[in-house]
Amino acid sequence: MQRRSLLLGSLLLGAATWASAQGAWPARPITMIVPFPPGGLADIVARPVAEALSRELGQSVVIENKAGAGGGIGMGLAAKAKPDGYTVLLALSSLTVIPEADVILNRPAMFALQDLRPIARFTADPTVLAVRADSPWKTVKDFVDDAKRRPGAINYGSSGNYGTMHVPMEILAQTAGIKLTHVPFTGAGPAVVALLGGQIEAVSSGPATVLQHVRAGKLRVLGHWGTSALASMPDAPALKDTGYNAEYAQWSGLFIPAGTPEPIAQRLRAAARAAAQDAKVREVIGNAGSPILYQDSPDFERYVQADARRMAEVVKRIGKVE
Repeated sequence: MQRRSLLLGSLLLGAATWASAQGAWPARPITMIVPFPPGGLADIVARPVAEALSRELGQSVVIENKAGAGGGIGMGLAAKAKPDGYTVLLALSSLTVIPEADVILNRPAMFALQDLRPIARFTADPTVLAVRADSPWKTVKDFVDDAKRRPGAINYGSSGNYGTMHVPMEILAQTAGIKLTHVPFTGAGPAVVALLGGQIEAVSSGPATVLQHVRAGKLRVLGHWGTSALASMPDAPALKDTGYNAEYAQWSGLFIPAGTPEPIAQRLRAAARAAAQDAKVREVIGNAGSPILYQDSPDFERYVQADARRMAEVVKRIGKVE
């Protein structure tokens, strides 16, 4: 009887200690892994969101850019992090592509989708086809016709193999029956710098990454992978409307390691909801050309699963890329 009482007391003490620890969370700064270098959509979204989360949670949310492998390195680090609420991930839609790419390439998996729990989606934009303003192409048809005349001669940059800038260009190439040369970089920022500098000739990028350069007259957008007009680029036609059945959305969202305690997950969910509604966040991200398109955890989880199924088929069509 005494042993049973001691055991019960230990269990109650452990539960109370755990509850106390959860109630104290966050007791120190939180790390937000951004799996791309500064300058791209992930970083553009992450910075105002991290500031808003800091205000909501009463602790600093510190961004760490962990670039490489189309985002796979940083995503893998987040998936393997201790599930204690002190590591979160601001990911892009390449998250649903990389696990299938690992299979195609017969390489060790960097992470599995089930290793990460979706908390909130912040944006979901079609990528845009951007070229330098002094390029000879004024329309998507100009670009495609030139690519047909010179197979493989036109090169484009991306954030890495199977990333959010590589996949849409391959979808267009397959649809239009053209061959382009892919030049991978560590992120959207470096790829756009290379485009501006003339090292590459085109990119497929989220609007937020190129809008400032379009407004400055340095880049031209020929079209986009969406289904309706873009608020930030209303003159850019959808590829579908120019005769090419190519669609792709580059989304951004917050994830945590699977197994993170439910009370912490729910606090992060509430903080992410507040961040998405924050006027400063909406202004900063909206001015960059990527308006908030918030989705709460349950809907976002279904969205991620559906996107993963669709992207698996796309990756299989692309095949092995070294």
